Amino acid sequence: MSALRAPAAVPNRPAAPSRRTRLTALPGGRHDDARRLSAVRAPLHARSGVPFLALCAFVLASALIGVLVLNTTMASGAFEMTRLQNQAGRVAQDVQTKQAGLRAAEAGLAGRATALGMVPSQGATLLDVSAAVAAASKAHP
Repeated sequence: MSALRAPAAVPNRPAAPSRRTRLTALPGGRHDDARRLSAVRAPLHARSGVPFLALCAFVLASALIGVLVLNTTMASGAFEMTRLQNQAGRVAQDVQTKQAGLRAAEAGLAGRATALGMVPSQGATLLDVSAAVAAASKAHP
């Protein structure tokens, strides 16, 4: 004999009333019990995120390249501006040197003229060249 117990006989009990209420169709509804299943469309599959990620990567790469080009252009412009400022400074120094030489030459002009035997003028005489040309043209027809 085995250690398992034999199933006990269940006495016949009266069937208990079902606790589920019976569903009834509403008026105007479909009451066809013959076919309860109907064909439905398959659910739509989620779209792939690859195109969106590719677009994001493209926008990011374009922005980075744009910033790189802008930064390079600004740096070359800054170098050009520095070069032109240095050149303008050298030109300004040259102008100041020439003006200082001119002032020195003007200051020594009277002394050099005296050394050459020139004397200062007593009175200034003004000539009207246009009147002299007109008079000469009348005299020589």
